[in-house]
Amino acid sequence: MTAATAWNPGWVQEHTHPLAMHAFRMVETQHIAATMRLVDSAAEQDVLEQLLDASKPPLPPEAQGTHYLLAAPFRYLPPTGSRFRSPHMPGIWYGADDPYCACAEIAYWRQRFLLDSAGLTTQHLHTDHSLYEAAVQGRAIDLQSPPWSQAEAQWKHPRDYTETQKLGALVREAGNVAWIRYASVRAPGHACAAVFDPRSLTMQTPEGRYERWHCHTTRDRVTLSNGRVRFDF
Repeated sequence: MTAATAWNPGWVQEHTHPLAMHAFRMVETQHIAATMRLVDSAAEQDVLEQLLDASKPPLPPEAQGTHYLLAAPFRYLPPTGSRFRSPHMPGIWYGADDPYCACAEIAYWRQRFLLDSAGLTTQHLHTDHSLYEAAVQGRAIDLQSPPWSQAEAQWKHPRDYTETQKLGALVREAGNVAWIRYASVRAPGHACAAVFDPRSLTMQTPEGRYERWHCHTTRDRVTLSNGRVRFDF
C-alpha cells in the first residue's frame, strides 16, 4: 500500500468514532529543584514560579482553564517535530495506557538525547520525573482498526515520522477529530494517545499526588524506578 492510499483524506471523516481511554504521562521535574536553588523560602519560590509562568507563551483559547500539566504541550511550537506533529505546528499531548508504557517512551527519548549529544555519550544522566493520569475522550482515529491498520508500516516506523506527520496535518484540517489512538512503538502490546484538542483531557491524579520516578540513563541502558517498581530498557 502506498502512503498516498494509506492517508486517504476522506478516511478522517469516514473512519473516526467516539473513543475513550485513560492515559499516563511523565514530565521532568528538575525545574522545581532549579528554582529552589535560587530562593530562600517557599513563598519566594511561588513568586519566582509565577514570574516564569508569565514569561511563557500564552495558552491557545481551547486550552484556557485546563490543568497546567495537561495544557503545557499546547502552549509551545517546538522547532523539532514528533510522531504526529510537524516542526513549528501546534503542540500535541502524548500519553500511554499504563506506567510501564509511559516509562518506555521516556526511556527512548532520554537515551536518544544522550546518544545525539556530542560529549555526553559516555556520561550517566540522572533526571527526576512526575507521572500523572488523565482521561481522554472524544472523536478519534484508532490506527489499530481498519482501514488504518493496513498502513501499520507507515505509523509504526521507529524514527521516520514523515507519513504520520501528514496524518496529523489531515486531523488538524478536519477540525473535528480530537485524538489518535495507536499502538506503542516503544512498548509492544501497549497503546498510546496523541491528543490534538486539550478539551478532550481531564486530570485524574489528585493535585499534588503525582508519582515520583527517577531515571538513570547511559548509552547502554535506561532504568526508571519509583522506589517500589523498577523498569530496565
